Amino acid sequence: MNRLIRISPIALLALAVALSTAACKSKQDQNQSQNAATSSTDSADPASANLAPASSTDQSSTAPSGSAASSDTQPATSTSSSAPASDTSSDSSSAPVDDASYGETATVTAPQPPPALPQYQQPADPGDGYIWTPGYWNYAAAGYYWVPGVWVQAPYTGALWTPGYWGYTGGHYGFFHGYWGPHIGFYGGVNYGFGYIGVGYQGGYWNSGHFFYNRTVNNINVNVVHNVYEYHVNEPSVHVSFNGGPGGIRVRPRPAELVAFHEPHAAPMRTQIEVEHNASTNRAQFVSENHGHPQSAVIEKPVMADHDVHPVAPPAAHGIAPEAHPMEARPAPRPEEHPTPHAEAHPAPHPQEHPAPHAAPHPAPHAESHPAPHPAAKPKPEDQHPR
Repeated sequence: MNRLIRISPIALLALAVALSTAACKSKQDQNQSQNAATSSTDSADPASANLAPASSTDQSSTAPSGSAASSDTQPATSTSSSAPASDTSSDSSSAPVDDASYGETATVTAPQPPPALPQYQQPADPGDGYIWTPGYWNYAAAGYYWVPGVWVQAPYTGALWTPGYWGYTGGHYGFFHGYWGPHIGFYGGVNYGFGYIGVGYQGGYWNSGHFFYNRTVNNINVNVVHNVYEYHVNEPSVHVSFNGGPGGIRVRPRPAELVAFHEPHAAPMRTQIEVEHNASTNRAQFVSENHGHPQSAVIEKPVMADHDVHPVAPPAAHGIAPEAHPMEARPAPRPEEHPTPHAEAHPAPHPQEHPAPHAAPHPAPHAESHPAPHPAAKPKPEDQHPR
């Protein structure tokens, strides 16, 4: 009996330890589950800062940004996103949406709309500071061809990529090139996937000079990229590649997107244009050859940024492409009439015939204070002739 009494406390202690361990593990699992749920359902999406602040923005018109619908932490298909099918910024009329009023000029036009967006795998992020630029259809004399998606090194800290888009304008379809800027602008409501859900960008955000990547919509190797977080987004199956016109996405620019368009931004870099040019010379990229399923949907090798890329303010007038002339508009004020002040100091030796038109407006005030206006005795009459 005494032996039984001595054994019982040991058994009870072992049982208590086992229960305590199980409780700790249960609590740990519960905390992990809670954290996962928080990252999926928390309404404070850190990438919401990618949209420009606009007091009149209708938040109800923004596509749903958070959902617990997906548990995959490393998706690789372009369906892991959500496009705004309908909202208060949509045009509910039966007339085709015309994007010409947005203030841009199409860089390319086509008589028919582009094909649906193909589904493809995203290559792994090569490292910190790279931004995913989704693939898109472009147009040439031989028809539509696919420009592959690729990771592009951000041209400067804080730069975000607003993709280009096709829009119905003036009875045809025009392509409006993308651009780099501090916020995401309008890209036609097109669901390009991988965080580009039709409005804004939920693939990541800048913080303290570093870019943080959303693992739920990007292919991230955590051994290479360490600035990561998880925020789940809805995954609709909308693959329409153009805005307006029959069968097109009926979405108009939101106030925040208009603000982004008028902010200083930079045109596609030379390295990005090279990717587009290379695609245009590859017959396999054309719809006539691939029937909407391009052989090279993405480029595995990342694209490096150009040097000295600086955002500039777009022209205020409508009908001017933001990337076409902004850099040429700044040097214009340089040619000023600086030589005239120097010409006034020494006009006498040379200006017989040529300086006369220039000397008349400026020397007059100075000429009256020193020489007599009319005396013919001095050599100054040469200065009087321009009068």
